[in-house]
Formats: sequence, structure tokens, C-alpha cells
Amino acid sequence: MNPEYILLVLSLLFAVFLLIMVAQKLKVSYPIFLVLAGLGISFIPGIPKVDVEPELIFLLFLPPLLYEAAWYTSWNQFWRWRRPIGMLAFGLVFLTSTIVAFLSSSLIPGFTFALGFLLGGIISPPDAVAANSVLKHLKIPGRLSTILEGESLINDASSLIVFRFALVAVVSGAFSFSNATGQFFIVTAMGIVIGLAIAHVMYVVHRFLPTTPSIDAALTLISPYFMYIVAEHFHFSGVMAVVSGGLFLSYRSHEIFATGNSRLQTINVWATLVFILNGLVFILIGLELPAIIEDMDEYSITEAIKYGLIISLVTIIIRLLYVLVFSYVPSWFGITKKTDPHNPLWKGATIIGWAGMRGVVSLASALSVPILLDNGQAFPHRSLIILVTFIVILVTLVFQGLTLPMVIKWVRIKDTSDFLPAEEQEAAIQIRLMNTAIKRLEEKHAAAVEENELVSFLKNQLQSDAVIAEQKLASLECDETQKEEIKRYHRVLLDIYAVQRQELYKMRKEKKFSDEEIRHQENQIDFNEAKISPVF
Repeated sequence: MNPEYILLVLSLLFAVFLLIMVAQKLKVSYPIFLVLAGLGISFIPGIPKVDVEPELIFLLFLPPLLYEAAWYTSWNQFWRWRRPIGMLAFGLVFLTSTIVAFLSSSLIPGFTFALGFLLGGIISPPDAVAANSVLKHLKIPGRLSTILEGESLINDASSLIVFRFALVAVVSGAFSFSNATGQFFIVTAMGIVIGLAIAHVMYVVHRFLPTTPSIDAALTLISPYFMYIVAEHFHFSGVMAVVSGGLFLSYRSHEIFATGNSRLQTINVWATLVFILNGLVFILIGLELPAIIEDMDEYSITEAIKYGLIISLVTIIIRLLYVLVFSYVPSWFGITKKTDPHNPLWKGATIIGWAGMRGVVSLASALSVPILLDNGQAFPHRSLIILVTFIVILVTLVFQGLTLPMVIKWVRIKDTSDFLPAEEQEAAIQIRLMNTAIKRLEEKHAAAVEENELVSFLKNQLQSDAVIAEQKLASLECDETQKEEIKRYHRVLLDIYAVQRQELYKMRKEKKFSDEEIRHQENQIDFNEAKISPVF
């Protein structure tokens, strides 16, 4: 690639980061700003086109995005809500893909059913990043967040499998539903097998070899690519390989990361990587949009926008109706619990139905559509497929993303979770961990407590911290009028941490302490602050 193009992409990426800072300030979901930035880039006069191989986009972007989503999925909660997740991730994806296939093939002149199914597979999966970035500023029941996260993880896999089958149908010109169904289960099952096999190999390497934090982070970066490439090499589902392998390693993460440094470094590396990947995908669509519009010889831009708006509206309606209908058919989910009188079923269904924003996975899939068929001819209607996908993402992200907070406030859903509030959970966990440590000292290290002043001091400190944690837990069990006191307490802590950082800066200028020790103390302050100041 031309160095000037690289500089251009870096400059645009910097501009996107500035926009995301604005989104953070305004407390608006940052994927909304990303899609608007992609649209804005396409209007920059003289913007050059950056050519990237479509298959390379699929390979570079999707494995890490899927792996990161799997890594942060709670297996226990995922399994608890597996039935609604499954009905959304498989049933809704296949229904959406089928309806979009019939609609687009009858609406768009020259658009075949196979092309419609391809488009349906691309736009059917909602984006968890978009939904989570909106919901993190709002209060909804934990089960809804779990269902949305689990759905996004699995429907990425199911929709991408649909996409692959439809792509083969377009390239070959033939499609057999019965053969595709049988192949679907084979490639899915074998993809899972390969993903779990490679995950076990990585588990052994992490667990039993002398890794360092840097090696641990690097291994997690190459793992999804190993899983994806090996599965695809044998013509099985690389997507399911990444998802299954990611879930396994995530569930075993407490074993494979021997030190806290490994865990923290890996988390930071992945947070940065996924953040940059999200920005890059929307920059790529912005750079390609002018050429895409020029290549639509058979359709005008007005017609393309019309098709995109109609398909966007249909996908929104399909999701809302599907979720509402299946919420009132509990036997289909195998749920026999009584309805919560405080939260009628329509409330949760409305939130889940409206949180169907499309995002980066759909865009990466559209950009990965090949330019040429196997016979050397141009891929039919490729530009239209990409433009319609972008319009669907634009409509769902901006319209639904901006109105989702209002929908949540309108339904007034109450959190009836089995879990305590987050801060109470944190305090209770801390108490148990400190009591466990005190018990261990008394049972196994009693002599060291008596003979070693440092160990004795450790026990006294743990006992003191346990008392403080119990007092904090008691203070958290208060009504809404007392919550302001907790916020005030957090503001005091943040102010203290800011002053401590200033003092460390003075120490660095005095040159009486090593930079290494000062950085260590800075990290400790950062960890303490992270407990009360969540990252955007």
C-alpha cells in the first residue's frame, strides 16, 4: 500500500478518535459517530480510494471481533438464557434472511433470490458493541443485557454461515436448500470441534509453559486466527471455531493467566485492538463509498437509498414482531415461570426488539464480498449490496441508537435480578476474599504470623480491611435518598487520586525515587480508580 494512503488512514483514524471523545462527552453511543464519520469521509473532496482485498477484510477483522465478543460472554448466564438467545440467534437470523431474500429479489430489478439471501445474511445480525455502548449509561435488568450479548455472539456466527452459503450459491449459480441444510450442520459441528481442539492446545501452552504477560497477550491475539484459518482450510466454519474456542478459553481464563499482570495486559491490548478495528472498518467504507456509488450503473443513488430504507424498515419490524410474539409463547422457550407483575413481558420484548442496531460485523461482511466471480466476471450488484448494507447500518444505528434511551424510559422496566447491586456484590466479594486469606494465615501460616513481623502486619491489615468492607456494605444497603452520599464518597476518592498523581509527578521531578516504582504506584491508583470510574 502507498505510504501516503497509510498516512491518510492514520489521519482519518485520529479524526475518528476525536469524534469518539465528543461522543463520550455527550454520552452518545460511539458507533453512531463512527457510521456518521464513515458517511462524512465519503464527502471529502478528492478523497482517494484505498483498495483492500475483500477476503483480506473478512480475515483481518472478523476473527478478533468474534473472539473478543466470546471472551466477554458469561458462560453461566449464557447457558441460563440459552433458549431465548437461541431463538433470536438462529430463528430470527434465518427468518430475517429469508424475508429479505424474498423482498429484495422482488423489489430490486435483476436481484436474484441467492443475492437476496446473501444480503439477508449480511444485515441480519445486530451489533453488541452498539447496544452495549448505549445501554451502559442506562439501567436495565441484567438478563436483557445477557440476552443481547449472547444473541450477538451466536447470531454473528449463524448469519456469517448463511452469508457463506449464499456466496457459494451466487458464485456457482446453483442452490439446493436440502443440501445446504445438511452442510450447515456439518460445517457448524466440525467448526466447533476444531475451535475446541485448538483452544485446548492454547490452554496447555498458557497453563503449563513459562509464559510472560507479553506472551500471554500475544497468544490470545493469534488464537482466533489459528482457529479461523484452520477451520476454513478444511472447509468448515471458521466463525464457529472462533466462537467455541473463545468461550472455552474465556471460561478457563482464571487458570491460564497465572498472574494479574497477564490478565490486565491482555485486557488492555484487546480493548485497544477492538477499538481501532471498529474505527478502521468505518473508515474503509467511507473511502470506498464514492467508488461504490460510481459503480452502480444499473441503479441511481435515489433508487439505492429507497431500497435501503425499505429494507431497513422491514428488518426493524421483523425483529419487533418476532420478539413480541415469542415472548408471549413461553412454552416455545421452555419457560414455565409466572409472569412478573412489575415487568409485563412486552416491556423486556420492546427493549430487546428495539436494540437491533446493525454494526461492524455487517459492514465487514459486505466489504468482503468478492469483486469478481470464479469465471472472471464482475460480482453482480456488489456495489448495491454494500450501499444498502451501509444504509441499514446508518438507519438502525442512528435512529434506533438515539431513541433506545427514550424507549427504555418509556417502558419503565424494573430490575428484578437475583443478584445484588454491583457495588454491594463488590463489597461482599471483598469480604469473602479477605476472610479466606485470614483463615489461610491462621491455618497454614500461624508460625509465620507469630515470628515474622511483615506477615503479622499483613494479617492485621486484612482484618482491618475486612471491617471497613463490612461497614461499606452496610452503608450501601440504603434507599434512593442516601445514594447521593455514595456519589459524594466517590467524588472524594477521585479527588484524592488526582492529588496523589500530582504528588507522584513532584516525586519524579525530585529524582529521589526510580521511575519504575513511581509507575507502579501510578498503576495502583489507576486500579483503584477503575473500581469506581468505569471506562467509556
